[in-house]
Amino acid sequence: MKVLIWHVHGSWTTTFVGGPHEYLVPVVPDRGPDGRGRARTWQWPASVVEASPAELADRAREVDAVVLQRPHEVELLHRWTGLRAGVDVPAVYVEHNAPTEHAARSRHPLAGLDAVEDGRLPIVHVTAFNALMWDTGEARTRVIDHAVIDPGHLYTGAAERLGAVVNEPVRRWRVAGTDVLLRVARDVPLDVYGMAVEKLGEHLGATGGRAGEARLHDDVPQAQMHARLAQARAYLHPYRWTSLGLALLEAMALGMPVLALPTTEAPAAVPRSAGVLSARPEELVAVARRWLADPDEARAHGDAARSHVLDHYAPAAFHRRWDALLQEVTA
Repeated sequence: MKVLIWHVHGSWTTTFVGGPHEYLVPVVPDRGPDGRGRARTWQWPASVVEASPAELADRAREVDAVVLQRPHEVELLHRWTGLRAGVDVPAVYVEHNAPTEHAARSRHPLAGLDAVEDGRLPIVHVTAFNALMWDTGEARTRVIDHAVIDPGHLYTGAAERLGAVVNEPVRRWRVAGTDVLLRVARDVPLDVYGMAVEKLGEHLGATGGRAGEARLHDDVPQAQMHARLAQARAYLHPYRWTSLGLALLEAMALGMPVLALPTTEAPAAVPRSAGVLSARPEELVAVARRWLADPDEARAHGDAARSHVLDHYAPAAFHRRWDALLQEVTA
């Protein structure tokens, strides 16, 4: 079938468009958030075709299903194509995020929409935690867990350092657990990858301790980042409140052992054999130091992490679940 989907989250979309369909991806002249077009840092198949808003208007009746990912895309779809999601064209809405406010009182922005309430526009959560926390009213909901494309078992752990991937760590301070990252960096050498990580430099300088040994790597292409990241002894996932960072799953697929906070979906994604989850940063530091001194223990956890990801977050299962849902909504 022909599926219209916006390029919003690179890693998730890369897995999604690896399915068996043709994918129309909006593109605008400046490749801004509402029209990024095809990815430039990931390899996407030829079945992913860019289309401008004008082209989408001309091809609207060719679309078999629409995958929405942001609340305003409901209006954007109608403005660009004349189609109403769940009314004129089968549609699903993917909720990538955990609630940003109090979870027990967070009403989903699409809850109450007629097509949502009567089941024509189901909401798909990428984690069971998200599904539990969002109040989606009478919406038809589904959980289709994340999946990651296997980057290969690249782990060497040769560098006596930790690695972390955090986009915009300064702007997303407590959400991203940047304060936790800085606490760990006081005692353990650290490499931080991601977008806008250079802004972290002045904060690292203020922490003292081993922070001078922290290295920042801004916006490194994914394949290069994986190769470099896999040299670190272990992966630090400092996020306090996130849905489930795909960088965490990718690091586990590389064969990296994990240090993380026991929040949101992390307890399900990181079994005890794969690493250590603790709400005490000093415990994460203690385990990091132990692994720096004992590479064999670190490697054993990393092997378990890779095995878990390949078993539970495989693209084949992801595509089967998505194909079943798309067949359901288009029936």
